[in-house]
Formats: sequence, C-alpha cells, structure tokens
Amino acid sequence: MANSLVFKVHRREPELIVPAKPTPREYKLLSDIDDQEGFRCQIPVIQFYQYNPCMQGRDPVKVIREALAQALVFYYPFAGRLREGPHRKLMVDCTAEGLIFIEADADVTLERFGNAVEMRWFYFALRHNHAMRDANGLTQFMSAVGEMARGCLTPSIPPVWQRHLLAARDPPRVTCKHRQYDDVEGTVFPDGNLVRRSFFFGPTEVSALGKLVPQHLRKCSTFELLTACVWRCRTIAFQVNPEEEVRFMCLVNARSKFNPPLPLGYYGNVVAHAVAVAQAGKLCEKPLGYSVELVKQAKNIVTEEYMKSLADVLVIKGRPQFSLARTFVVSDLTRAGFEDVDFGWGKAMYGGPANPVNVSCLMPSKNNKGEAGVVMTITLPTQATKLFEKEVDDMLKGKASEHKSTFISSSL
Repeated sequence: MANSLVFKVHRREPELIVPAKPTPREYKLLSDIDDQEGFRCQIPVIQFYQYNPCMQGRDPVKVIREALAQALVFYYPFAGRLREGPHRKLMVDCTAEGLIFIEADADVTLERFGNAVEMRWFYFALRHNHAMRDANGLTQFMSAVGEMARGCLTPSIPPVWQRHLLAARDPPRVTCKHRQYDDVEGTVFPDGNLVRRSFFFGPTEVSALGKLVPQHLRKCSTFELLTACVWRCRTIAFQVNPEEEVRFMCLVNARSKFNPPLPLGYYGNVVAHAVAVAQAGKLCEKPLGYSVELVKQAKNIVTEEYMKSLADVLVIKGRPQFSLARTFVVSDLTRAGFEDVDFGWGKAMYGGPANPVNVSCLMPSKNNKGEAGVVMTITLPTQATKLFEKEVDDMLKGKASEHKSTFISSSL
C-alpha cells in the first residue's frame, strides 16, 4: 500500500542553472492579467516517464540540466527575478541569475506505489510561478526544454513576450461582470480532515451522464458535463443549507477568443476565472441539465471584451484576490499537453499538477482496459466522501433525477 511505503531519497544541494549564452539585461513588465493576486503563487507540476532502453547510459539529470540552460537562452525572463513596482505592478528583472535545480535519487519504482507495471521509472518535477505563465505557457517552455534535450538548436515555437497585449486600457473601463472578485463570506470546505480522490470517466461514464441531460444539451462538452455532475454531487455531499448560495469557478483559456489572434508563442496568462452561482437547494434538487446550463453560461461569458474588462477591473481594484468561499474550483488540463512533453524518454505516462488542494483538475488518462478518458481529482472532508461517491455512482446508474436535501448544519 502507498500509505505504508517507505523509501530513501538522496537530495543534493540546490544549484542555479543559468542561460547557456549571454542574454539581454532589461526589465520586462508583466500583463495586468499576469500579476493579479491569485496568480502570485508557486504551482507544483510532476511528470512520470517510462524507462526507455534507447536512452540506456544517458543520465536524465545531465540531459535536463543542459537542456534547461539552452532553453533559457530563448526564455531568459525565467532566469531573472520578479520585482514589484509602483501600484504593485510586477515586472521581471532579467538578471540571468538562473533557475534553482535540485538533483535527487530515490530507491523506489512506481509499481511499488500500487501501479502494476514491471519496469523502472523516474520523474521530472518542477514548481512554477503562475504570474509568469499559464498551463499552456508552461507546456510551451517544457516542450522547448524537451526539444533541446533531443538535440534541437532552437524551439519549434519561438517564445513571444508582448505582455502589453493584455494590459489594461487607458483609461480603464469595466464593461463586464467579474463575479470571481465578489465579497463572499464562508470557507472553501466544511470542517473535517481532507482527503484526495480521483475519479475516472471513460466513454461509458460520459455516455451515461449524457443521457441525464435534455436533448438540447447533448452536445455539451465533456468538461461541462463532468464538472456539472461533480459540482452537484459535491454540494449534496457537503449537506449545504438549501438557502445558501454556492459557486462554481473554472479557468477558461481565452486564446481562441482574440481577433486578431494573439501571436503564436505568447506564453503569458490568457485565462479567466468564470463563475456560476446557484442556490444550493435548486442545484441539488433540479436535474443535471440545470447545472450543465449554469456551467455553459459561465464559460460563454469569456470573450475578448471580457478579457479587456478583466485587465481593467484588476487595475481599478488594485489586483484583488479572487474569492474561493463556498466555491468549487476546476481547472481543465485535458488539452494543456503536459503528457506530450518529451525529454528523450518518450511521452509522459502522467503529467500535470502535483497534489492540488483547492482546485479540482481534469486530466487525460486511460483505464485498465486502455480506454482513453478523463481523470478528475477532488478534495473532500472525510465525512463527505461516502455520500459524494454514492451520489456520483447513482448518477452513473441514472438514478439521480432529483435530490431532496437532508440539511445538516455545516457552513461552507
């Protein structure tokens, strides 16, 4: 069992990886989407790779260390340091001081964690500052490192800074509602020990849920269907007061919303937090189609004008933190491309965030039969897990047309 697994890790001293060639010394402003309070944090990402006989004798540490140095020539802001200027404006001081790099060895194989695969594994892990890039920007950089590791001299997609493209207008003017910054009271989770769960949704499960929504919603995306289902089941499991307001928040990639398009290679944040709000009683008692509609409406709010208005409201309000109270937060990483990053050992067997707590993530995966699907992670209080799992199971069996609340006092 993974819970009782014991192994040794030998961790070496941190070192700085600097660009392999001289780079410009300058200051570069972040965009007003980049430097909001909610993105001023470190996000851990982990990659697992299968042993590849073709790479026999090649030390992954040496390969990645050298590839990082080469990639930093093109992505040299990552080798700099963030500074805060007037009005809390973030900028990069391109000092070429380098990235922190730590080599570590563990005497363990992945199958000992419960994965029935009889071969050796290693992992590549990192932490990135969200203010510098979103998931797409991160995979763009990681892919460039992979290309360098496989012998390329330049990235196939040249990086583009141009953060002014997502700067606030002058003068700023708010033209849309941005409910992610509402002043909401409460907590993210009810009291109790938190546990992490992962649920696989393959073609069978997605088809079963699709049958629970009306005909006009049958063409909804898998993301909309799954998150609507889990938001509903989560609210039921938390036994929220039916009169309470509950919220859903998802990160929407807005790259496709711009006309003309943003330059290929732009690696800053181009995401917005879309919010849906519902009365807990209605969310739990109405059919699944109700929550699907709410999720779709929230996503559809994000347009080019919405992104411009978002940059403006962030400047006007002093870059506020988005509210997480009574909110189910989801990030769709099924198209981010973490699993496609190749450092010479092939595609990752797993790639994505490492142990996020406040955010549920959707990631591509396969079941034991090799069927492609989606894994959704969710954090729950221990006392809510059984009821949540029962609600999800009932929906997959087509039993959950409505739910009459049996409210037990617990404040979100």
